[in-house]
Amino acid sequence: MKNGIKEKTQCVGNKIKSMGAVRVALLLILAAGTVCSFVFHDDIFAADSVFNRGISDSQFVNGALAFVPKLIQAVRVITIILVVATGSLAVIGRVFNKTQRQITVARLINNMIRSVVAVILVIAVLAVLGIDTTALITGAGVLTLVVGLGMQSLISDVVAGLFIVFENEFNVGDIVTIDGFRGTVVSIGIRTTKLEALGNIKIVNNSDIRGVLNQTVKPSTAKALIDIEYEQSLSEVERIIKSELPKIQVDGVIGDIIYDGVAELGDSGITLQFTASCNEDDIFSVQREMNKRLKMLFDENGIGIPYNQLVVHLPQRSGGEPVA
Repeated sequence: MKNGIKEKTQCVGNKIKSMGAVRVALLLILAAGTVCSFVFHDDIFAADSVFNRGISDSQFVNGALAFVPKLIQAVRVITIILVVATGSLAVIGRVFNKTQRQITVARLINNMIRSVVAVILVIAVLAVLGIDTTALITGAGVLTLVVGLGMQSLISDVVAGLFIVFENEFNVGDIVTIDGFRGTVVSIGIRTTKLEALGNIKIVNNSDIRGVLNQTVKPSTAKALIDIEYEQSLSEVERIIKSELPKIQVDGVIGDIIYDGVAELGDSGITLQFTASCNEDDIFSVQREMNKRLKMLFDENGIGIPYNQLVVHLPQRSGGEPVA
């Protein structure tokens, strides 16, 4: 269990820290261009630079050249913001990569940083290009208030997501059951939580999550129910089980397989119950293997497993002869 969690956390941590070769190359190119723009600052931004002198008779060409310094300055701003954001994400990925809860918090913070950075980039670039952003920011504030009043469900999702993370209700990698769907938590976002099971992804709004069953906090219990015939001596069967059960080894079982006793007196046989502790992600494979090994144990010792039986009683005549 610990090795599995460690591998998952390392994998997720590496994904958080990794930016991809293309992104790194692009960031390096932007950084090199930004350094060059500072080195040749006077040649680019001075009033008598080639971009501002109006070297052509065409007003369009001169206008295009005059726009180049603004474009370079916009690239500067974009590069600086991206470098700071990328550095912050790298630090977060390095610091918060030891436990499932830390990784979940890191992912949530990363999503928030990306959203804020996108807004800052747009406003900063518009300001560099000479567009008055005061009215834009004021309008955005009013729009945010209006949208906030009209999007209460979205706000509820965000607040619920924050409580899920900081109250440690469940984390990325946990196996949980939400609204009858059992799956592994693959992400906890600002608005939604995603569960994966057998290749299927279920997306649940955070505010709609109620009564979560977290099945990875403690070891789970795998159960096997096997019937034996009523004609079989129960005491003899239990003697065989006591003698042979400790010899059965099943991958994924924590400890030993335990015989719990008679679970039910069924229509065709006596139901015996066997249980074993295991990790939740192994529970189905453990149950299948337990059924297989116990069936083989019963076969080897002559313990019969009954078939469903139907007893039919026919009415009889006074002489004892059955009615046709």
